[in-house]
Amino acid sequence: MADPMPEIKSLAIAAASWPARMLFPPVCAGCRRQVTQPGALCGACWPKLRFLEKPWCEVMGTPFSHDFGAGFLSAEAIANPPPFARARAAVAYTGIARRMVQGLKFHDRTDLAPWMARWMLRAGAELIADAEVVVPVPLHWRRFFWRQYNQSAELARAIATLSNLPFAPMAVRRIRRTRQQIGLGQSEREDNVRAAFVVPPEAEIEVRGRRVLVIDDVYTTGATVSAVTRALRKGGACAVDVLTFARVLPGDFRPDDTDTI
Repeated sequence: MADPMPEIKSLAIAAASWPARMLFPPVCAGCRRQVTQPGALCGACWPKLRFLEKPWCEVMGTPFSHDFGAGFLSAEAIANPPPFARARAAVAYTGIARRMVQGLKFHDRTDLAPWMARWMLRAGAELIADAEVVVPVPLHWRRFFWRQYNQSAELARAIATLSNLPFAPMAVRRIRRTRQQIGLGQSEREDNVRAAFVVPPEAEIEVRGRRVLVIDDVYTTGATVSAVTRALRKGGACAVDVLTFARVLPGDFRPDDTDTI
């Protein structure tokens, strides 16, 4: 006879969640229409989400309109090679994706992080397979105190849990409070975050000799994740890959696009 306990337990959990679902019904992450489960998109918003797919630049992860063969690199990767090995993103930073990022980042929608992380796992499967530790882009302590959470750490925690990788939230420290990146051009962003990050001596053991997966919410110009990568390499990391939820595609960049601040 089959053991009834697992079924009874699942029913009990479902019953316990009913009051919360009645008081706070799950809503679409894009438009706030009611949906069946938290973090889901409604039928109208789902088609508006642009997932980034192969073929793409093997370094930058930017999609190509045609398949040019294995190893083909984008003009960006050739003209300005990044300090990290590879970058990937789940979706293009437009419309629904932009609203999801802003909900997580500015409106306490930390409930979105596990769902966003699942899409990131799909886009970054090859990076996760090689990763030895997951590290989020840090906030300065003053901004963390004001916001009470780090959106990149919420995503990184979910990714580490789902992929069974070590999570090192304190491996990189932001030692200089930088200006918000919103409104800055590419060169200004690079100047803004230069030497803003460091691997503290007590955290070097977590990254030295390891391949590190850096997690952020949005890749805009790459200035922030490049600065974090340089700090990690200086701290002993053997290689660094970057995985973000969204990516501002070449040609779409505007100075008011939100990047990690």
